Parts: sequence; structure tokens; C-alpha cells
Amino acid sequence: MYLSKRNRSGILMIAVCLLLTACGVRFDMQDQPRYKAYKKSEFFADKRASRDFPEGTVPRGQLRDNKAFFTGQIENPNPNAVVQTTTDPSGNTLVSSFPNAIDEFPIPVSKELIDRGQDRYNIYCIVCHGPVGAGDGMIVRRGFVKPPTYHDDRLRNAPVGHFYDVISNGWGRMSGYAAKIQPVDRWAIVAYIRALQVSQDPDRALKMNTSPGAEAPKTTADKPATTEGGKTQ
Repeated sequence: MYLSKRNRSGILMIAVCLLLTACGVRFDMQDQPRYKAYKKSEFFADKRASRDFPEGTVPRGQLRDNKAFFTGQIENPNPNAVVQTTTDPSGNTLVSSFPNAIDEFPIPVSKELIDRGQDRYNIYCIVCHGPVGAGDGMIVRRGFVKPPTYHDDRLRNAPVGHFYDVISNGWGRMSGYAAKIQPVDRWAIVAYIRALQVSQDPDRALKMNTSPGAEAPKTTADKPATTEGGKTQ
């Protein structure tokens, strides 16, 4: 079909306009007006672009209403309870009373749990606390302050909730591992620490049993990761 010069020019102008319009839309979609995290906002009265969650908001699957399992503490802990401490020759602040910590494991202690605890202990704990929990890990041998041994009467008699709390939130020079180790794996480490204590003092009775029928809460985040062949990581 033959088009006159005038028609060709009109079609060309329409095509150019459409192209420019499309480019403009694409540019706007790529650079939308939005706030970046922690930036200042003139819209909100407090000048913060990052907003708090509405009161009472709970992320799906993270209600964590089992206080014993997720905190290592009794159901109604006393926030005003005084924790007694002492200081050892290395300068470590040692807890000598455990007013809110639970005495028994909130999940069944099995060989599988202890094996899992050994695996996690060898990854996260052995560098400081050593192979048997004597506080002689590799970084201690290279000059880091020696942590307390698990095998003195103070920690042999400490409730299991104390170990879970320290793993979760840290204490003294030790940082908390809540962001790195899932709750069920923290309990696995506590179980392995108890096993180490028994191995070094087999005649001492330790509370290794749980309440009958106790089970770990079923949450996706708390399950150990698996790889091909069923091995955990």
C-alpha cells in the first residue's frame, strides 16, 4: 500500500510519541517515590520513615507461647528477682543464683538430640569452651580469656534454663547466639553440655529427664535444615 509523504511523517511522529511515553513510564516505575529504611520522613509526626508494627502484631508462626521452650524460664518469671554473681580470677562474672530458670528440659532428651547438640557444639562452642567443656578451646590457647569450666559445682548444679538463656542472650564476654542457632538446637546443645558433665563426673546425678509427653513446639523456623540424604546441617 502506497503512503504519501505526509502520511509517513504522521505515522513516524506517532511512533516517536509512543516511544517517548513508554520510556517515561518505565523511568517512573524504576524510580518510584518511596522511603528507604531508617530515612527521615516529613509525612509522619515523629519524622521516621520506618514504622512500628501495630500493637499486638505477631508474625505468623512465631507466637512462641511456650515460655519454657523459647526462653528457658518459668511461666511467670519475677523480673525483680536478684541474681547473685561472683567474679573468678580471670575476671569472668559468674552467676551463682538462678531464680527464674527452669529445672527440666521442655523437650524429650534422646540420643538424637544429644548427637545434634554435639554437632552444633562443635561448630559454635568448642572454640572457646573446649572439647569437653573445660574452657580450653583453641582461641583460649591463643590468648583469649578462659571461660568458666562446665565441671565446677556451680554449673553442674545450675538449671538447664540457665544454659539456654546464656546461649540465647549471651553473658559477660560471650555474645548471644539467638540469631544463629534455632531454639531446638540450643536445647540440643544444653543436652550435650549435660552429657559432657556426666562424662567427666559419672557418679553425679543430673536431671536429664523431661516431663512425660513433652514435645518441642512445631514451627518451621525451629526445624534443623536438611540436605540430600536426610543429613541435618
